[in-house]
Amino acid sequence: MTKPFSLQTVLELMQVRADDATHRLARLIASERDAKSKLEMLQQYRDEYATRFRQAAQNGLVQREWHNYQEFLKRLDEAIDTQIKTVEQQVEHTATGQTQWQQHRKKLKAFDALSERHYASENALELKRDQKTQDEFAARGNNNCLLYTSPSPRDGLLSRMPSSA
Repeated sequence: MTKPFSLQTVLELMQVRADDATHRLARLIASERDAKSKLEMLQQYRDEYATRFRQAAQNGLVQREWHNYQEFLKRLDEAIDTQIKTVEQQVEHTATGQTQWQQHRKKLKAFDALSERHYASENALELKRDQKTQDEFAARGNNNCLLYTSPSPRDGLLSRMPSSA
């Protein structure tokens, strides 16, 4: 009978924690990707709006329209700056999440290695017990077994076989 791994509940807990860290990391990566996508969208919109402003300026703008374009571009720049900071924060959060995920995976691997060693040791003990049982059975069987032996040249004419005459 193999003994159960005494740290099985801890191993299962480490598995749950590693899985949770994996899910958290996936959410952080998705958030970072979304933040970068939003930044790209803002930058693209600002470029398009600046192009429209230049085209309108070439066609002639009154002072009020000129001021509106400038104000809107200023607000877009502020939104871009804010989004850049958000992206930087998301990158930091993702890096932290990766570190935590690696730590959880490392702990899980350590407990998994302990579990594998335990079961390998238990398996080796089981094999030794089986071998011992087989050896004992073979030793008991040899005491009761009479083996037929053929005549030896030393016996001369005497045969070990019963005569058929």
